Amino acid sequence: MLLAGLGVRAVVAGRVVRFDPSRGYGFIAPQQGGEDVFLHVNDMLIPESQVRTGLAVEFEIEEGERGPKASAVRLADDAVPMDGDNLLCDVLSAKEYTREVTEVLLEGVPSLTGEQIVAIRRVLVNVAKRHGWTEN
Repeated sequence: MLLAGLGVRAVVAGRVVRFDPSRGYGFIAPQQGGEDVFLHVNDMLIPESQVRTGLAVEFEIEEGERGPKASAVRLADDAVPMDGDNLLCDVLSAKEYTREVTEVLLEGVPSLTGEQIVAIRRVLVNVAKRHGWTEN
């Protein structure tokens, strides 16, 4: 999308709505609305292995043979990148993880007793440590 004929391309934010890695193409829904934009693997500035449904991306729009086409597709600042099949995430300290779990339990099941919450947290922290979700 050119800005008022100035030759400057506007960056558009959106989310991948589908992507078929075997065919090398998919579609992006622009955040501001409008029709989905065609996405081809050759127009991506990110590894194909990171592209999945729901991924937040930024891109430029060009007019392709069959309608709008995304180019210079890259991760949006708030995107969560993938490393192969593993989603990259923040690693929390056990204390931070325990605090998060406690808040979720209190909000989700307010009838839990303190004893039940402590027991559930203990089990969840052990699982999180085994999976590398928390620092030891």
